[in-house]
Amino acid sequence: MAADPDVRGANIAVLDSGIGGTGVLAEIRERAPAVDLVYVADHGFGAYGERTLDEVRARTEFLARYLIDRGVRVVVIACNSASAAALHHLRERLPDTSFVGMEPALKPAAERTRTGVVAILATGATFQGELFKSLVDVHGEGLNVIEQACPGLAWAIETGGDTSSLLDRYLAPVIERGADVVVLGCTHYPLVRDDIERRLPAGTEIIDPAPAVARQALRVAEEAGIDLAGGGSTTYLTTGGDHDGRFPWETAAI
Repeated sequence: MAADPDVRGANIAVLDSGIGGTGVLAEIRERAPAVDLVYVADHGFGAYGERTLDEVRARTEFLARYLIDRGVRVVVIACNSASAAALHHLRERLPDTSFVGMEPALKPAAERTRTGVVAILATGATFQGELFKSLVDVHGEGLNVIEQACPGLAWAIETGGDTSSLLDRYLAPVIERGADVVVLGCTHYPLVRDDIERRLPAGTEIIDPAPAVARQALRVAEEAGIDLAGGGSTTYLTTGGDHDGRFPWETAAI
């Protein structure tokens, strides 16, 4: 079994099934260059979008407890599937820890659309969760919301696979139905944003919620009295399984 990496001193953790949440991590780092951070990629269990909600909920709680036991006070669930499955559950079960989740950015999409047609690109698990249903109830009135599930896309991005045919397939109905705002509802999708943008009609707006999530994470940390000063270190943990060498992974004994 791998040795347990030392992450004590990192009060903020970012959790995802793979590399998708590194976009959120980068946004936090840009705004708080001195804070010590830990990033967990659950390669050994992902991709979450292909799991059941119950599986993702249990796994997310397990990893959250691992981080909390090591002193983490703010956990950013930088995964839409995990947020949909587990965010409310975590806040109920672990009330002494602050959780910041991802949600499809329907509110800003509603504010920016000119045609009233908004597309959400996400995993099937995201659309199944209570979080998405509540967003539509609150912000979806008067909108034509296209719920475009993208099976296999996050995994193809994670593993460096061919995403071209998947993007062609999933964006076709979005284009056909005339969406003028497209929300990236999975943290992996911004990694192929340029490819998405090339396929959409000129003038289509793309919304990535990562900057807003980073701002919220730091607001929550400050409200909790967390000192954002430190050495500016980032520890990258993986739970094993298949992953590439884009980051200096340490295998956690999870």
